[in-house]
Amino acid sequence: MAKLVVLYKQPADKAKFDAHYTNVHIPLGKKIPGVRKFEVSQGPVNTPAGPSPYHLVAVLEFDSADALVKGLGTPDGKAAAGDLANFAQAGVDLLIFDTRTV
Repeated sequence: MAKLVVLYKQPADKAKFDAHYTNVHIPLGKKIPGVRKFEVSQGPVNTPAGPSPYHLVAVLEFDSADALVKGLGTPDGKAAAGDLANFAQAGVDLLIFDTRTV
């Protein structure tokens, strides 16, 4: 399995961010070819030491890193990536990695 972890930094207007994310961005993300699972954090995103600089975390799962890269390169993947500018002005960090069961 491969994962795309998206870390959204604290927006100036959380209600506006949440509305766009829920009503526009999630539907776009679900259209990315190869997405097997799409999870988002609920409530505050914390660290063991307390609050984090992140408002929301999304985790998308794909069969492989190749499937992930291929999905992001499609028109639907590019549409989801292009939408980030519409609501994630505070910044976003993306992590891509393969996983294994241990």
